[in-house]
Amino acid sequence: MVVVVTPDWDATQATLRRYRRDAADGGWIAVGEASPVVLGRSGSAWGRGLSPAQTDGPQKREGDGRNPAGVFTIGPAFGAAPSLATGLQYLPMDANSWCVDVSGSPLYNKIVDAQQVGADAVKGASEHMRLDLLKADDHRYKEGFVIEHNADGVANGGSCIFAHLWGRPDQTTSGCTAMAEATMDTLLGWLKQEDHPVFVLLPKAEYTRLQRDWKLPTP
Repeated sequence: MVVVVTPDWDATQATLRRYRRDAADGGWIAVGEASPVVLGRSGSAWGRGLSPAQTDGPQKREGDGRNPAGVFTIGPAFGAAPSLATGLQYLPMDANSWCVDVSGSPLYNKIVDAQQVGADAVKGASEHMRLDLLKADDHRYKEGFVIEHNADGVANGGSCIFAHLWGRPDQTTSGCTAMAEATMDTLLGWLKQEDHPVFVLLPKAEYTRLQRDWKLPTP
């Protein structure tokens, strides 16, 4: 489990921690040190994932600049290199790789190859998966992984939610969780697809309220 706890709904800075299951009693054991991360420019809001829907608080919408809050499956890793040191499924990205953030498209919230789906299918999409090819010094998508928010693509529910590298420690995102390259390397080397890893993001007050019911690690 990867856990990100934010001070409140509007916070753009947060703390990431890792946990593993104790084989003896099924409890959670902290792994390694806590790391700083940067969030969306508007903070966070309830997303659509594995956890029960919540109505008390902001709700994630397309383009709102908020990270989805809740519990989510960790999807495949992605990056610019042909391969990556990770136990997750890996998707190498190239000049034709896009994540479709156009609500109403049949490919909404999916990473696609424009050569396979056609240029019209990615028309209007703004999430090019090789930012370094658009601007040489933009390495935010050099490596990262998918956070499976709104996996069924509900219209305007929010799309293209990732963990990726930060541009700067104070540079917010459009709704992703950004971090230092060393933090990402540690995560990718530790995560294994067969362990069914999950990503949790919650404001501190919500974490305290839901910790027992959702069987989350003790802070």
